[in-house]
Amino acid sequence: MHFFPDTTLLITHYNRSESLERLLTSFEDLNCRFGDIVVSDDGSKPEHLEKIAGLKNRFNFNLITTPKNRGLGNNINKGQDAVKTAYTLYVQEDFQPSDIFPAHFEDAVTFIRQDSKWDIVRFYAYFAYPTLKPFQKGFSEMVYRFWDMNHLKFYYYSDHPHLRRSNFLEKFGRYPEGIKGDLTEYKMAVSFLQKKGKGLFFNEFTKLFYQKNSSDEPSTMVRSDWKLSENPLVKLARRGYLRYRWLKNTLDLVFMK
Repeated sequence: MHFFPDTTLLITHYNRSESLERLLTSFEDLNCRFGDIVVSDDGSKPEHLEKIAGLKNRFNFNLITTPKNRGLGNNINKGQDAVKTAYTLYVQEDFQPSDIFPAHFEDAVTFIRQDSKWDIVRFYAYFAYPTLKPFQKGFSEMVYRFWDMNHLKFYYYSDHPHLRRSNFLEKFGRYPEGIKGDLTEYKMAVSFLQKKGKGLFFNEFTKLFYQKNSSDEPSTMVRSDWKLSENPLVKLARRGYLRYRWLKNTLDLVFMK
């Protein structure tokens, strides 16, 4: 068994109770046990809340609800407020841990216990962080360089599955509420860099978690078609847009409150 008494599994959920069940069952099958489990629901439909009530009895988690949908920022904030352990494993409900996750998670917990400089350990991403300094056991330190022209450097923080200290909101501020999810994530990423956060990144970033989106419970975050197009003119426009974003994001780091 892999038992992490000083870590709470925090799951944000919205209208995907089948995905939530799959995630909780996966951790159970991997013999992963945590000091606590918090499920923060963002005003799901009655049929999902009914299923969650049954899951609560089965998995014995702490359910935090809200009478209406208030967005990603509020959902993470109220969930994190309910955490009482030193560390938090944050996972959105549409992810599933792989068979090799427990062993590498044990390493991550050891790193964050032993060195107070680490604020976050990331386990999943769509792309590698641009500048990585080899650390140990398959992890690297993320290095932010001010003059690096790669716009991906601004996403040092990500909402994808990660381990963090449970005083995260005290150090980096609360997630902004009442705005779109991608902007919520971006503003937290800016705050993380402004406050000199430090983190580790798992090198094989697609091997520890899988993102599962069925036709019955599809993702609510969809990338714009123009970001995926291979049309030469669109690609040229995208390059210009990314240069603009680099400048805008740099100014945000300097001036955003």
